[in-house]
Amino acid sequence: MLSLYRGAATALGPVIDAYLRRRIERGKEDAARIAERRGVPGCPRPPGPLVWLHAASVGESVALLPLVERLRSERRDLTMLVTTGTVTSAATMARRLPDGAIHQFVPVDRPVWVRRFLAHWRPDVGIWVESDLWPVLVTEARAAGVRLALVDARMSEGAFRRWRRAGRLARPLFAPFERVLASSEAQAGRFRQLGCTDVRFVGNLKAAGAPPPVDADAVRSLTEAIAGRPAWLAANTHPGEDAVVLDAHARLAAATPDLLTVIAPRHPDRGAAIAELAVARGLAVARRSLGALPEPGTAIYLADTLGEMGALYATLPVTFLAGSLVPVGGHNPIEPAHAGTALLLGPLMPNNRDAADALIAAGAARPVADAGTLAAAVAELLADPATASGMAAAARRVAADGRAGLDRILEALDPLLPGEIGR
Repeated sequence: MLSLYRGAATALGPVIDAYLRRRIERGKEDAARIAERRGVPGCPRPPGPLVWLHAASVGESVALLPLVERLRSERRDLTMLVTTGTVTSAATMARRLPDGAIHQFVPVDRPVWVRRFLAHWRPDVGIWVESDLWPVLVTEARAAGVRLALVDARMSEGAFRRWRRAGRLARPLFAPFERVLASSEAQAGRFRQLGCTDVRFVGNLKAAGAPPPVDADAVRSLTEAIAGRPAWLAANTHPGEDAVVLDAHARLAAATPDLLTVIAPRHPDRGAAIAELAVARGLAVARRSLGALPEPGTAIYLADTLGEMGALYATLPVTFLAGSLVPVGGHNPIEPAHAGTALLLGPLMPNNRDAADALIAAGAARPVADAGTLAAAVAELLADPATASGMAAAARRVAADGRAGLDRILEALDPLLPGEIGR
């Protein structure tokens, strides 16, 4: 099966090139860096040992940041190369990677492109997050002598069933990983059944998430524009959730006419579409991407920009973390927890269930299920700032406790790294 996959990936080069061109036209690829997707390096390789860390997209790459930062600070002899596969994750890494760490787009899973990538970067160790496993990339890396580890390893029940049915066909993809640090004990069991030998649960990388950067000037200007109005945030919304948030706003505004609802879409390019939804309901909208700030008559403020979530979390006392009312896996609640905001979470968070449950158990977050429960929870917390403040403080404590897991993760990875941590 693997040989058939490799053969198809080799033969379909022109088709893959055409696919990449279409993605450029749709804004899904960076035209200026498209060569990286073909394994062409975007910069020289620094001398010395190199650790390659790979994450699929924004959430996974942000989860990697604490690990990158610790390795960068404690092992100055190591070069950190971070690869991701999306434009938004590249933009996030450009802002948040520590000095000296390098970002590249991961090559498309075609043998000649993967070999070109590996021949240039010559990584000593590859640390991958979750289960964004590409057959050619995994097997070629192992053949090149790269020591491989999975961190925060997880897969859905459906994916697990499919891989388990594959039997022997799954082994070449999972066996190359010398160490698998699962995201939970339940996930550890899945990877053992798939043929991974050294599988452990020592901590959750997402629970060790770093505080988001906060632009103090942005907080100040937004706070001044809100001018004491009751306000709340719907963060990282996806299609299907914006209408729920607008329905909740309508319920809330019936009793609180000066309410301000801030919507920050996961993908800022959806700003115009969300604005249309709000305007169609007769709501006054201001868009941050157009340089606007909320005015006294603004009902919906669209924070359709990148890199400002920290400022939003720090400004708004109540946050509904979206991606949890539609089946996209949910987003990591630890980042807003660090910022100190009372959290509301929908039920669909399979990728971050452990962190969500920990926050709910600590009284730092509350579950919601629809527009009605969302509106009721927001109304209660806006009317009771002391309770909201207590939830925010509890969220900060949970986030701080999670950072301790990073030490155990580093300890488990230490034998794979060149030299010793702290050298």
